Amino acid sequence: MNDHNHFKFSPATWIIPTFLLVVVWFVFYINNSFNLHLNDHGILPRTFSGFQGVIFSPFLHGDLNHIASNSLPLFILTTALIYFYREVSLKVLVYGIVLSGVITWIIGRESYHIGASGLIYVLVSFIFFKGMMTQYYRLMALSLAVVVLYGGMIWYVFPEVDKTISWEGHLAGLLTGFVFAVRFKTPDYVKDIQYPWEKPNFNPEEDPFMKHFDENGNFVNTPEPEESIEYFTIDQNVNYSYKE
Repeated sequence: MNDHNHFKFSPATWIIPTFLLVVVWFVFYINNSFNLHLNDHGILPRTFSGFQGVIFSPFLHGDLNHIASNSLPLFILTTALIYFYREVSLKVLVYGIVLSGVITWIIGRESYHIGASGLIYVLVSFIFFKGMMTQYYRLMALSLAVVVLYGGMIWYVFPEVDKTISWEGHLAGLLTGFVFAVRFKTPDYVKDIQYPWEKPNFNPEEDPFMKHFDENGNFVNTPEPEESIEYFTIDQNVNYSYKE
């Protein structure tokens, strides 16, 4: 697929990330303004009541620092996902919330796990691994950009780095993103053809420029084609007819 036909900016590219961010901040605002204790609806591993957090936990945050640190990566990565992988973007978002939440519910400590960081790890993992798997230069560049911006996040999937964070949710997101990168199919990207020799049916023996090189690769001048002169004869026998 030609990338100009695939990578197109559309309203969904910014509307969906913006909507997601607005919902996260709205839930945080009403939770703190009216003391609703919504964080009790986060993931509580291996409990029936805590299973609801699989859906609710990405929209719940403990304090202002928590939600602020998640907001920018969530917006940037969601925008990149929709722009570069729009065919599978909704699957990655929706299924990513569910699967990473279920894994957290299974392996997590007996504490409430909240925050959008699990989904952020899904996005980082998917974008990185999928870009490397496609071997397409633009998506590989995106993968490297993700590594530069968020490569340090890898340390927070280990238990001993910071016991105050849900490393289980981070690990679940990392695994989920990798699984999606393997399972979800994307188009076969084709680089734009700019030169004749990039065409699959290119024959160097018929190319005018390549004819200037001999079998040893030396540049030689091809002989100029001889000019052909055409001669036209004029019939001098002219018959005249007169009318009265």
